[in-house]
Amino acid sequence: MATYEYSCSRCGAFDVRLPIGAAPTRQSCPRCSAPARRVYSSPALVSTSPAVTALREKEERSRENPAVVTRVPPRRTAQRPPHPAVARLPRP
Repeated sequence: MATYEYSCSRCGAFDVRLPIGAAPTRQSCPRCSAPARRVYSSPALVSTSPAVTALREKEERSRENPAVVTRVPPRRTAQRPPHPAVARLPRP
């Protein structure tokens, strides 16, 4: 379902939810039943979280001005937590 905006000359703007691609150019106004014309507006865009926005900005900056690497970074060994079954094993 998509939300389509219509404008009535008497009552003003109103929204109608219809299946995508099924919006007629004229729709009757829900208040006065006068014919209203369809208004084309920008789509409702979802805003992203600040963390996602920061990552996208960092990626954009790295395209034009990538970080220069002067040496190989040190290898990090990841400490894996022991499996819970290891505690139940017999000890010598």
